[in-house]
Amino acid sequence: MALVKSIQIPLGSKLPEFQLKDPHGRVVDSNELYSHSISGLMVAFLCNHCPYAVAVWPRIISLAEYAKRYGIRTVAINPNIHPDYPEDNAEAMKAKIIDWEIPFPYLVDETQEIARAFDAQCTPDIYLFDEDQKLVYHGRVDDNWQDEGKVKHQELKAAIQAYTSNQPIDPDQQPAMGCSIKWRS
Repeated sequence: MALVKSIQIPLGSKLPEFQLKDPHGRVVDSNELYSHSISGLMVAFLCNHCPYAVAVWPRIISLAEYAKRYGIRTVAINPNIHPDYPEDNAEAMKAKIIDWEIPFPYLVDETQEIARAFDAQCTPDIYLFDEDQKLVYHGRVDDNWQDEGKVKHQELKAAIQAYTSNQPIDPDQQPAMGCSIKWRS
């Protein structure tokens, strides 16, 4: 497991459009996610096996419920569909959706094209887009991935709060860190 940090992406960057299937084969289109007059979209690149991703999954689920109250939808994308990591395959994703009671789409990036379009580097890698599909936050969930009880700064929640109350979002956004995406050649 190689520790990697997310890279800086210019705020204001446009959401890369995508059409991906969930592990049951249903297609989710990014444009359809925006078609129900939402105020934003949180995109989280996650997987099942990375300890960093596993640690923040419950926080992402909680933040998704929080953000939903303000019209922000959430989608998780698994870029680690790789033969060397069977715990991340579509069947394993189905089990995680049930086990973790994931209330938003958890999608399969079979070709890894979408992860590349986002310049995602690790799991987790978190993005928040505004109502115009422009990036307003790209960074970590909080300041302690290992122990939620020791978190002092909830950066993602603060970004959601600032955005939904028309306040400026802190431009000093700390990178996410986690396992490298398991790129296929």
